[in-house]
Amino acid sequence: MGGEGLDELLTLNWVENVEELDTGTSDFARILIAGTVNHLGEIDDCIKKHLAPKWQFERLNRVTVAILRISIFSLLYQEDMPVSVVIDQAIKISKEYGEDDAFKFINAMLDTISKVAPADQN
Repeated sequence: MGGEGLDELLTLNWVENVEELDTGTSDFARILIAGTVNHLGEIDDCIKKHLAPKWQFERLNRVTVAILRISIFSLLYQEDMPVSVVIDQAIKISKEYGEDDAFKFINAMLDTISKVAPADQN
């Protein structure tokens, strides 16, 4: 998130061609951003809880973490969002913007978390 505050992030000024976004897309982006930021501690704890013992959160690629954070927000807090859609979109984004095999790691993490997500919310 580049150290920007939530208000600045929600302006979407950092998005290329932001003026071309339709209202539904920009509103959905704001929901994802605000929700992720507002639940960041819980989301990061969830990631850490589901990492293999040899993995360290601090060493994860920043793009991978960003994709995981937004996806986990959707899994935990957007009850109307189908799990398969969240995971498919995360994989698609990671194939385009992530490291070569990041999509495999993201898929495995989200699949695991999606199976225990209601327990993580409590």
